Amino acid sequence: MKSNRQKKILELISEKSIETQEQLLKELQDSGYKSTQATISRDIKELRIIKTLDGFGGYRYSAPQNREGEKFDARFRIIFRECVTSMDYAQNMVVIKTMPGLGAAAGANIDALHMPSVVGTLSGDDTALVIMRDAEAAMDFCEEIRKMLD
Repeated sequence: MKSNRQKKILELISEKSIETQEQLLKELQDSGYKSTQATISRDIKELRIIKTLDGFGGYRYSAPQNREGEKFDARFRIIFRECVTSMDYAQNMVVIKTMPGLGAAAGANIDALHMPSVVGTLSGDDTALVIMRDAEAAMDFCEEIRKMLD
C-alpha cells in the first residue's frame, strides 16, 4: 500500500506540475488512493522530494535524479542560472547568495546531488551555506559552479 502510493506520488510529480501537498493529496485521491496530508508529508520526506523552480516563476515538487556521469543536470543548471547572484568560499565553506526566497531551493538542489565532498547545507531566504569536507573541495566546487554559470 505504502510503496504503491509512493510510486504514484513519483508518477504524479513527474507528469504534472504539483505545487502543494494539498494539490498532491487531491491528485492521489482522484487516482483512488486514500491518504492524509500528514502521510503525504512523510512520503515527501522519505522520497526526498524537493521543490524546484518550474520555469514560470513558481515552484513544483521534483524527485531527485540519478546523476551518475554528470555532475550538474539541466534542472540544476537552470535553477542556479536563475537564482544565484554571487558566490564565494572560505576554508571548507561555500556561501551562495541567491535572489530573495530562493536560498532553500539552492540548498535543496545541492543536497539532491549527493556529492561525497558535500557534508551538508544550511539555507536561509537568500543564502545557502555549503559545508565541504575540506578547503580544496570548497574551491573546486566553487570553480565548477562558476564555470556552469558562465
